[in-house]
Amino acid sequence: MERGNHTVTEFILVGFTTDPVMQLILFVVFLGVYSVTVMGNTTLIVLICNDSRLHTPMYFFIGNLSFLDLWYSSVYTPKILVTCISEDKSISFAGCVAQFFFSAGLAYSECYLLAAMAYDRYMAISKPLLYSQAMSVRLCAFLVVASYLGGFINSSVITKRTFALNFCGDNVIDDFFCDLLPLVKLACGKKDGYQTLLYFFLASNVVTPTVFILASYLFIIATILRIRSTQGRLKAFSTCSSHLLSVTLYYGSILYIYCRPRSSYSMDRDKIVSTFYTVVFPMLNPMIYSLRNKDVKEALNKLFK
Repeated sequence: MERGNHTVTEFILVGFTTDPVMQLILFVVFLGVYSVTVMGNTTLIVLICNDSRLHTPMYFFIGNLSFLDLWYSSVYTPKILVTCISEDKSISFAGCVAQFFFSAGLAYSECYLLAAMAYDRYMAISKPLLYSQAMSVRLCAFLVVASYLGGFINSSVITKRTFALNFCGDNVIDDFFCDLLPLVKLACGKKDGYQTLLYFFLASNVVTPTVFILASYLFIIATILRIRSTQGRLKAFSTCSSHLLSVTLYYGSILYIYCRPRSSYSMDRDKIVSTFYTVVFPMLNPMIYSLRNKDVKEALNKLFK
C-alpha cells in the first residue's frame, strides 16, 4: 500500500458514546444483532445449498447475497464490540486500511449484485417462457463473479488513493469504523483531485447500478400492467417485492450518506444511518427473503424434520 507523507501510525475510533453504561448496552445490542445476522444468513445459505427446489437463479443470487452480508457484517461488528468493552479505542494504520478496503469492496459488490438481481427479476416477469434458458448457470455465475471483481477492483483504487493522502495531524475518527468521509476530513493538504475521483466512483459504483435497477423496474411495471387479471398482477409483483425492499433500504441509506451537500453533514445522524446499512441491513436480508417465501419455509420445515 502506497502511503502519503503522514505521521499517523494509528487512528482512534470514537464510536457512539463515551458513557460506560451506554457502551455496555450497545455491546449487548450489537452482539444480539450480529448473532442473528450470522444465524440467519448461514441458515439461508444451507437451505439453498441443500434443497433442490431452491436451485434456481433467484435463490442462487439470494444465497450469494447472504454470503456477502455475512462477510460484510463481520468487517464491522467485531471491532464495534471490542470498542464498546475496551478502553483501547485505537485501530492501527494497517488495520484501518484493511477495514476500509473490505468495507468499500463489499459495499460496491453488493450494489452490483442487487443490480444483477434486478435483471433476474426482469427476465422472470417479462420473459417467463425463456427465463430458464436466458438465466443459465454460466450467466448467473458470471454476474456474481463480475460483481465481486468490479467491487474489489474499484475498492483497490479508492483505498490506495485514500491512504496516499497526508494524515499529518489529528488521528481521531468520529465514527465507529474507518469510513471515507471521516478519513478525508482528517487528511491535510490539497484534496481537489481526490474529490473528483470520489465523485467518479460514486457515479460508477452507486448511481449507475441505481439507474439500471430503476430502468429494470420500469420494464417490470410495464409488463405487470399488461397482465389482465388482478391475481396475476399480484403474483408477478410478489416475486420482486422482496428485492425491491432490499434495494430501497440499502441504496436509500448509502445515497443519503454520500450524495448530500457538505453543509448537511451531521456525524451523529450519519452514524445512525451508517449503522443501518453496515450492521442492521445484513440482519434484515434473510428475513426479507424468507418470511414471505413459501419455498424457503418449506425447505426450513424439511431441514428441521
